[in-house]
Amino acid sequence: MTFTLALLPIVLLFLGMPIFALFIFGAALSFAFFLSVPPVAMHQIMFGGLENYALLAVPFFIFAGELMGGSGIAQRLIVWVLALLGRVPGGLGVATIGACTLIGAISGVSTATVAVIGKALYPGLVKEGYGQRFSAGLVSSSGSIDIVIPPSIAMILYGASAEQSIPKLFAAGILPGILIAALMAGYVVVTAMRVGVATGRGFDLGYFLRTTRDAAPALLMPVFVLSSIYLGLASPTEAGGFACLYAILVGRYVYRLMSWEEVLDCAVRSAMLTTQILVIVASAALFSWILTVNGIPQALTAWLQSLELHPWSFLMAVNIILLIVGCFLDPTSAILVLTPLFIPLVKAFGIDPIHFGIVMTVNVAIGMFTPPFGLNLFVAQTVLGVPLETLYRGVLPFAVVQIFALLIITYWPELSLFLANAV
Repeated sequence: MTFTLALLPIVLLFLGMPIFALFIFGAALSFAFFLSVPPVAMHQIMFGGLENYALLAVPFFIFAGELMGGSGIAQRLIVWVLALLGRVPGGLGVATIGACTLIGAISGVSTATVAVIGKALYPGLVKEGYGQRFSAGLVSSSGSIDIVIPPSIAMILYGASAEQSIPKLFAAGILPGILIAALMAGYVVVTAMRVGVATGRGFDLGYFLRTTRDAAPALLMPVFVLSSIYLGLASPTEAGGFACLYAILVGRYVYRLMSWEEVLDCAVRSAMLTTQILVIVASAALFSWILTVNGIPQALTAWLQSLELHPWSFLMAVNIILLIVGCFLDPTSAILVLTPLFIPLVKAFGIDPIHFGIVMTVNVAIGMFTPPFGLNLFVAQTVLGVPLETLYRGVLPFAVVQIFALLIITYWPELSLFLANAV
């Protein structure tokens, strides 16, 4: 069974087979040759993997992210951040990070953010003297903040898989997300001063107030969404539905930039992306079930406990594993397959599952832009027209910055748990 569950999926991955297909293929061979279970159980397990109320939030937040681009919300958030920064050194680069963070507070779809921010800010970054490589790397890596800043689809999937509170996970992700954004902004400022990038326009209070008035409906969106969750007024699923309705009303009747045909187009694109995610959820549930019934999580737990590792060394090993896995698997697959393996170990080492969820989320976020298969890299290549080689070189410094942030988040659990414990 080692061949069907380990070696075969790896071979198929490098041959370019879709993630969900290699999970199903390995599971089907296991059912055919190694398990005394009727094949009909495959369908039952796959559909059972989708029977989780928390997963209903996924299509809503994807739809909200799609609506942001056409409704004018994303564009006004970008303009407002630019007006706020004034003459900060590297202002446009910092604005790129700030805009990604704000957009992430509405929708946790990293690839969509890279596309929106790339189209809006990449030409200006190159024109101001950041260079093609640095600018492309900044856009590709900044989009990963969306996965950490709540609401986060990765956290929803982890919460559903690990049976943890999603509102607590959302609260736990706020300070780590801000830390990552702050460290990246600091690196951008230092780089801008070193290479002599011109500062932006001076802070103009009148212009800032005008942009604030224009962006007020957009700025209120994350406030309403997140406050409704943290105050207990709505579940994440209900808050996601509200975000969709709010974006439609603002785009259609406030900014008047979205027709009903465009709303339908956003719904179609969201349905396609949701299907891609949920088919991975179903196939990963099947794969994880086979691992569980064969006692692999229990055997792994017993083996690691026999090594008498300390919690800090276990977390370091997990970080290394997840960073490597993130180079090849998308966040959905990595979380759904590895969470059932890690959770028994996390509890055995006395690590808080909420804190571990944030550590895992940050790891897969870094994987979104690390070579060779980071999804943000392929989106950036398409949107920006930049060769992959340039993107690979451009994201490396930002990967170092985010790994440094990951170490802080890993070994300072209070950073994650401070707000989570208050929910």
